Amino acid sequence: MEIYSIRTKERETYKVELKFSLLWEAALGIAAITNSSLIETLDLSQKKRKDIKTSLTKDMIKQLEYVQTHNTWKTLLQLLHNQDFKDLNSYCSFVKNLSSEELKAIAIPYLGSKLENKRIELIEGSDQALNELQQETKDKSFLPAYLEFISKAETEKLKDHLINVMYGWYQTIIEPEKERIQAILERDIESKKMMMEKLEPEQFIEWVTDGIKYPPEPGVFKVILIPHYIYRPWNVEADLEGVKVFYYPVANESISFEDKYVPNKMLVQRYKALGDENRLKILKMIKAKRLNLQELTDELKMGKTTVHHHLKILKSARLISDESARYVVNSQTLELLSDELKLYLEENDTTGGRE
Repeated sequence: MEIYSIRTKERETYKVELKFSLLWEAALGIAAITNSSLIETLDLSQKKRKDIKTSLTKDMIKQLEYVQTHNTWKTLLQLLHNQDFKDLNSYCSFVKNLSSEELKAIAIPYLGSKLENKRIELIEGSDQALNELQQETKDKSFLPAYLEFISKAETEKLKDHLINVMYGWYQTIIEPEKERIQAILERDIESKKMMMEKLEPEQFIEWVTDGIKYPPEPGVFKVILIPHYIYRPWNVEADLEGVKVFYYPVANESISFEDKYVPNKMLVQRYKALGDENRLKILKMIKAKRLNLQELTDELKMGKTTVHHHLKILKSARLISDESARYVVNSQTLELLSDELKLYLEENDTTGGRE
């Protein structure tokens, strides 16, 4: 598992680290394919999803159904954060040798410093701690049910599942395309490294994730960025003690390496958004003052539907965002545009800009 770090300056409160491996890709693939609410929105074509489905054994289908029912994709990710596994065998060996308490300590996620004592009590088997944590996480989607499952699961059965589902997915989906996927992840990491030293950590995170703003927060000293291919176009977030994790989608140019001139999808989208007189007007107006849809409509003397369409394009390009029904310019995104364009124009340029 390769790791790259960015040095922090004195005023920064966290450092940024890049990690990647085929094991992360496998775990995130399992997470993606079992997320019924998002599967239709993935960049995977219907043909690719069908090919995946037909390649799976009956046992593997059962394993994935188990993942979908109990959200054990979360356990897979938690396990991979426990140490940097060299390969699939080291992962399987590690899981096999875990005690019941060790497995629970890894699988039950960090829920914040205020709930850490309750988390420890849950690991030790406290039903009261489970009830309290379920109440605290009732707005966190799958977490309440996940906490109960992990706290009461039969250890050996769970371990067998975690080994079999990871092994089965890796051998069936990752192994046949191992070299291609590895190359995609490596290319993406290399392109990110080129931008890493040019940006402050907050700017870098926003750039990598195509718009996520993550200001420093108490108790978080490191942000880990992990590229993925199969879960595109979505970012996935996780919290560890003292650490924030973003699993981010690899860029288009990392995939289409045969064409060294292919631009980043978001770079094109941003310049397209700017290539319209009315959208430039809207951008300038919002930069001067936060305005709502009605105020923009009145000022521009245009139909509300038309203005909303322009706003939608600007928002999709991450050039603006809305706060309390008023629109605001994402200044960092605008400031980064020239650097993004320069990176694209200079990447793989062996002439040094000269003919």
